[in-house]
Amino acid sequence: MTSAPANLLAVRTLLLTYLNVDKNVVRDADLEPAEVGIVGDPSHRGGYHCGSDRVVANDYSVVESTRDRSGLTLYASALDVGTFSVRSGGATHTLRTFSTWLVAQCAANATDARDIREVIYSPDGRTVRRWDRLGKRTTGDSSHLYHTHISFFRDSTKAGRDQTPLFRRYLTAIGLIAPANPETDMEQTDKLIRNTGSSSRTVGDVFADLQNLRNWLISPVGTAGLVNPPPANSPLQQMLAMLQAWPALVAQVNELSGKDFTDEQQIVTGVLAGLPPEKIAAAIPPQIARDVADELSRRLTA
Repeated sequence: MTSAPANLLAVRTLLLTYLNVDKNVVRDADLEPAEVGIVGDPSHRGGYHCGSDRVVANDYSVVESTRDRSGLTLYASALDVGTFSVRSGGATHTLRTFSTWLVAQCAANATDARDIREVIYSPDGRTVRRWDRLGKRTTGDSSHLYHTHISFFRDSTKAGRDQTPLFRRYLTAIGLIAPANPETDMEQTDKLIRNTGSSSRTVGDVFADLQNLRNWLISPVGTAGLVNPPPANSPLQQMLAMLQAWPALVAQVNELSGKDFTDEQQIVTGVLAGLPPEKIAAAIPPQIARDVADELSRRLTA
């Protein structure tokens, strides 16, 4: 059976949040839940308030547009908005001012209004007008003196496209929703766009350098195909040279660490060369001294 799609329910909720000023009292001054409708009553047949189970033969809400034919589902595809009056930003905003604003956005082909097929409304409470994107009709019945009807192409409800941005923009324009504050880092971005610190360098140049540096840092040493290698004697080139020399340096250290650099004979010779004979004789034990004397005597007499 015909039902309300989530995207139009979201629009309904948004409007009631800000235009139903006193939510605890039903009154004519603000928008009440009963005044914002999507699905037609059970006797309603044909038109955008009906889904596929309630459309009629040659229903204009189906046959006049390929967007409607391809988007026909059990979803209703229209929204009615009743009367309201709110004060905001030093002005009074009503259903009539809302409707004329909405039609102006549709006529200007605003991006967030392109899913709207038609708006049936009264700009003055006396005449009924219809803005029709397809140019088929220009008016409607007298009930639209008291409510505004908005039809959405059925393919947009079938796809579930978000329809709140247009209505949020209206609520922001009349001051009920505060505009988003620009982030401070946006100002820094603007400065970067205008000034890179060098009159001959653009932001694109800076980003290209950063990308090139990234490529150098994450690529194996000696990788071919990297553009713009660092200039000779630049810090980055010196770093790369050190990295390239690192394996050879490690090999040399490993080789030297396995060698025995102690020459005992040279040490003994050096020590003895620095001692007088009496010191050397005093350092020799008696038995060894006798053995040495005997050996020397034997050599001299040989």
